Amino acid sequence: MQGHVLQQMILVFRHLFYRSYVGLGLWPFIILRSKALKSDKALINHERIHLRQQAELFLVFFYIFYLVEWLLKSLYYLDFYRAYRNISFEREAYMEEQNLQYLQERKPYQALKYLFVNPISS
Repeated sequence: MQGHVLQQMILVFRHLFYRSYVGLGLWPFIILRSKALKSDKALINHERIHLRQQAELFLVFFYIFYLVEWLLKSLYYLDFYRAYRNISFEREAYMEEQNLQYLQERKPYQALKYLFVNPISS
């Protein structure tokens, strides 16, 4: 999406977020904790990666896969935050958020490869 169109798809809801979470990709919107975060290119890229993942999996399958993976990893790690950070969708988004060209280069279903990379410790 180009800049102007993307700006229209970004919403700000301060009270939606838990603890240190600041953004959420909920297709077709990016929802942020504060207006100032609109200028955080890495965060916006991170959420745009999630929007692409959601579109690839027709939304409902994304959310089912995300929830199941989070539940299984929560049991495995016994730590909800560590489980969240190790969901394949989150791994892809965190590892590629600084690469602002990533979505132009990205192949479909790339999140699947992040099922098998080394876990993120924090």
